[in-house]
Amino acid sequence: MNLMHPFEDADGDTLHEECGVFGVTGSRDAAAVVALGLHALQHRGQEAVGITSFDGQEFYSRRGLGHVAQNFSSGAALAELPGTMAAGHVRYSTTGGSGLRNVQPLFADLATGGFAIAHNGNISNAMTLRRDLVKKGAIFQSTSDTEVIIHLIATSRYPTLLDRFVDALRLVEGAYSLICVTPRGMIACRDPLGIRPLVMGKIGDAVVFASETVALDVVGADFEREVDPGEVIEVAMDGSARSHRPFAAVPPRPCIFEHVYFSRPDSVMAGKSVYDVRKRIGVELAKEAPVEADLVVPVPDSGVPAAIGYAQQSGVPFELGIIRSHYVGRTFIQPSDGARHADVKRKHNANRAIVAGKRIVLIDDSIVRGTTSMKIVQMMRDAGAAEVHMRVASPPTGHSCFYGVDTPERSKLLAAQMDVAAMADFIHADSLAFVSIDGLYRAVGEAERNAACPQHCDACFTGDYPTRLTDLEDVPASQLPLPVGRVA
Repeated sequence: MNLMHPFEDADGDTLHEECGVFGVTGSRDAAAVVALGLHALQHRGQEAVGITSFDGQEFYSRRGLGHVAQNFSSGAALAELPGTMAAGHVRYSTTGGSGLRNVQPLFADLATGGFAIAHNGNISNAMTLRRDLVKKGAIFQSTSDTEVIIHLIATSRYPTLLDRFVDALRLVEGAYSLICVTPRGMIACRDPLGIRPLVMGKIGDAVVFASETVALDVVGADFEREVDPGEVIEVAMDGSARSHRPFAAVPPRPCIFEHVYFSRPDSVMAGKSVYDVRKRIGVELAKEAPVEADLVVPVPDSGVPAAIGYAQQSGVPFELGIIRSHYVGRTFIQPSDGARHADVKRKHNANRAIVAGKRIVLIDDSIVRGTTSMKIVQMMRDAGAAEVHMRVASPPTGHSCFYGVDTPERSKLLAAQMDVAAMADFIHADSLAFVSIDGLYRAVGEAERNAACPQHCDACFTGDYPTRLTDLEDVPASQLPLPVGRVA
């Protein structure tokens, strides 16, 4: 299932997923299980994929650009990855840029033996740590922030690998869910705030870790539990698991945008169906921003559950006013604006017979730069819609993310430059409304947002960042993606 924003184009007008990680230990076909699990997580990263396995003696790695099926669909490819333990990663570049050298899992030979690491998230003090390590003689093989963790482990003076691992993470700021393959077993952990997701399951005696529960479903694993924020789980080669909690307990701040867009709708997060939450966002949106209309039309695929909720609450009929072709690949850079527009039209087309002459409520998950929304609104008008009202299933995205989501710099976010009325004019909609931040919190099961101690990381909406942003502290104010010192 591909949940990339359907109108993605060269303008970068979408919030790209972070990454997806999957690991299994104690399985005879470990690499094949990982490949299947990564296929279920393909929506989280479509730029590159990698798998590293361990057979008790040697480590084996295979990495490639493109999708899982392009790199791991053959038996020959999986035969290169023997062993009962393996970890994998699907990637959309956030820190480090594209290129094969940044494809994970990253591998290094440490004093304690081989070590492979797959990382979902972003280290917000990676550049500061990297400069210090380079001054001490470290030689980096990639530009990925994940490699900083490997060097911190290598230079730690603690005697055991687990102690070195924890020592390294104590120096790290930001967001991470990590799956590591070592000669003694697998290590999985989640940052103390739990910003990025990670779950644990079992297939018989084999232990599985994944970014989302849907990957457990696909490989036939039983869900055990979420990895707790700040928890480090060691799984030995015999399958025995030990839980460690080396960090001080703090109120968790899981990413709320997982519920809005990033996770697959058939996943479960914090005991809540993502699909149900998205429908409830639509319900809240209908309560907060009703409008006289004839049809509720989702922007497929990510707008569908919220549109269903909006239609059910408002009583306005739900219709598929935009039809998506599933046989067109992603829209890459084209030689002209006309070619880009033609590519969009090949991927999606207005259902003219449904929308002509109707007052339309368009439901989408977010507005980033606004150019995509403008094209969608124009598509409806070209198909004969009498009115086009846009409703967005998230609050205005006015701040950049520094925790593993590839958002544009703040100066390019439409909501950072305009109020809602001006945004409506920009996209040429008859009206525009976003769900409120409290409405979003109600949809995920909270009474309201606790401003003193938010229950989620919602910095992309509020500017309330839950960690220090060390790498930005020495950046000149003119180059910052948000005002200096703005953390609330």
